[in-house]
Amino acid sequence: STESYVIQVLNLKERGKIEWLYLWGDVMINVRTDLALEAREIYKQKNNNNEIEGIEVINEKQDEVNITTVKVKNEEGAQKIGKPVGSYITIDIPDFTAYDGETMDKVAQVVGKSLSRLVDIDYTKNALVIGLGNWHVTPDALGPKVAEKIMVTRHLKSVMPEVMDDSVRPVSSIAPGVLGITGIETVEIIKGLVEKTKPELVICIDALAARRVERTIQIGDTGISPGAGVGNNRKQINEENLGVKVIAIGVPTVVDAVTIANDTIDLVLDSLINSTQSGSEFYNMLKNLDRNEKQSLIKEVLYSKSLGDMFVTPKDIDLVIDSLSKIIADGINISLQPNMDMDDINKFMH
Repeated sequence: STESYVIQVLNLKERGKIEWLYLWGDVMINVRTDLALEAREIYKQKNNNNEIEGIEVINEKQDEVNITTVKVKNEEGAQKIGKPVGSYITIDIPDFTAYDGETMDKVAQVVGKSLSRLVDIDYTKNALVIGLGNWHVTPDALGPKVAEKIMVTRHLKSVMPEVMDDSVRPVSSIAPGVLGITGIETVEIIKGLVEKTKPELVICIDALAARRVERTIQIGDTGISPGAGVGNNRKQINEENLGVKVIAIGVPTVVDAVTIANDTIDLVLDSLINSTQSGSEFYNMLKNLDRNEKQSLIKEVLYSKSLGDMFVTPKDIDLVIDSLSKIIADGINISLQPNMDMDDINKFMH
């Protein structure tokens, strides 16, 4: 390897502290995140919190739900945060939403309104909803669970024309599975469906990776790359590859183990700094540590112990997936059927 490392061991037992190992190197691990909002925050942290040219951020609140829109306006902004030019809407989910049907309905309305900003096609035009992910793996089952709750209507105009009128948008939905199950690239399946059914809009739902598993929903108009969050990149599902507008909806369900280890060590360092006498040799050493370079040590240790490919998910992931799949499905139904209210949609579904 051309990488050079200097290892320094600091024994703190005499000070009543832990034993600390720090490694300096020239390899930096990038924090893995699919969220544009987190990517912006990470870039700002590494650049003295300076605002980013080409990035616009809009904060607002609807029905006590916080909404942050990150607009990547040009290629300069896209390069800095690693996200394509477009709009990314992040919706914060209130605590205990899964146990509160009224709050779930409120968040679904917010999702529907936010999605409607990006759905600019006539309500008579076809829409195709794609639930990406593996239904056999709970953290990756969000997409399939949303797909099964979508109000599908495309077939009814020919099968039951008497119950359909022009105010109902034709919608179809599918969960195509993953490459490991089907042996077919997901984008190939979707491209075939698009060519056959000719939708004017494709909405994809997928689980995401983030720095922290927080209750958020991201809606973007730049498409999606299935599996990118866990380092399993597949061909992108976007307007360039499909020839139609693509909107992506995602929820962070996993965090890279390297990221968790990095953040934990940061907390330890902050605790040591706060409990050490200001101006002492030890205090100055801690203050001068390069937080980015320590990631070399984390990578070295985790990968040497075969832990580098681990991803962590919340203990209540079953409940999270069930509740958020309903919220997202309701939001999609609201946005795709602007001439119907939620009561009408529920009657249709049941």
